[in-house]
Amino acid sequence: MIKRPILTLILLLTFGVAKGQISFYQRLADSALVLTKQNVVYDPSYRVIAYPNGDVPSDKGVCTDVVIRAYRKLGIDLQKLVHEDMKANFNKYPNNWGLKSTDRNIDHRRVPNLMKFFSRHGDVKKITYNPNDYEPGDIVCWDLGKGITHIGIVSKIKSSDKKRYLIVHNIGDGQVLEDCLFEFKIIGHYQFGK
Repeated sequence: MIKRPILTLILLLTFGVAKGQISFYQRLADSALVLTKQNVVYDPSYRVIAYPNGDVPSDKGVCTDVVIRAYRKLGIDLQKLVHEDMKANFNKYPNNWGLKSTDRNIDHRRVPNLMKFFSRHGDVKKITYNPNDYEPGDIVCWDLGKGITHIGIVSKIKSSDKKRYLIVHNIGDGQVLEDCLFEFKIIGHYQFGK
């Protein structure tokens, strides 16, 4: 028979190990999924926001805000990280908007800038049309055509046919969970985290 103090210690160690085994990317996928419970209206308006840890109103947002908010739940401020990297390496970032300097209100809310940041500081994963190559917590970027880009996070929830993971994104209907991984041309696939 195991005495109570030893049993308690075993349970604490077991729980600690189990909790430690949840990867950063699994937690990121969970963080993104929580966002789908919030009512958010798609709103691409430019806004002046606080810095660091600034955000547009919680009931507004675009696709990049899903990614920014999911990371923020894990203590990572993409606004600050992107701004600092752009400030130090402005010429390495896309010049799609004719800017002469950084803008900490919007730079992190632009898909091409996030793609550049993730490629510089994360892991660039191969782009394929094999659903097994996309894992929970991965960041995926798409070309929607006519110069419009999009971004989302791979969730831990599988499609109804169990062949691929669903995506948490905001393409106009708020922060939602959808089976859209291969609906558009994939132009970026990344992991970024601790």
